[in-house]
Amino acid sequence: MQSGRTRKRRKLKAEINVVPYIDVMLVLLIIFMVTAPLLNLGVDIHLPQSTAKAVQADKEPIVISVDQGGKLYLTLGAAQKESIDADTLVKKVSAFVHQNPQVPVLIAGDLRASYGEVYEILPALQQAGVAKVGLMSQPVQGPNNQGPNK
Repeated sequence: MQSGRTRKRRKLKAEINVVPYIDVMLVLLIIFMVTAPLLNLGVDIHLPQSTAKAVQADKEPIVISVDQGGKLYLTLGAAQKESIDADTLVKKVSAFVHQNPQVPVLIAGDLRASYGEVYEILPALQQAGVAKVGLMSQPVQGPNNQGPNK
């Protein structure tokens, strides 16, 4: 009792539709391209120029940066620079210095920052147990770069 019509079986496709995956990949690519430059935002610190010689340090220094507006930034060793307030600065530097007593501590004060804003860090570092603090500067630029020993 077979009817006049025969049933055809459909053959299964063994293909993957990759178009949706390509769309998702392109959207992710655009997102990463837009957000990647935002992750490496830095603070421009214009250091004063000096004819002083560079100090050789065995360990990565603690660098405290003061920008033009007086905002503080902390870099502990090889870590990323982070924005910080004065109270947290004392706590973090104190803990780091107690673990590494010989680590150098440097202040990078912007050339346009007021002297008072840079100076306010010194008593805070004294509370943190830092005995010696260095001030960072840029080497003098130009053809008349006359240092003290030249």
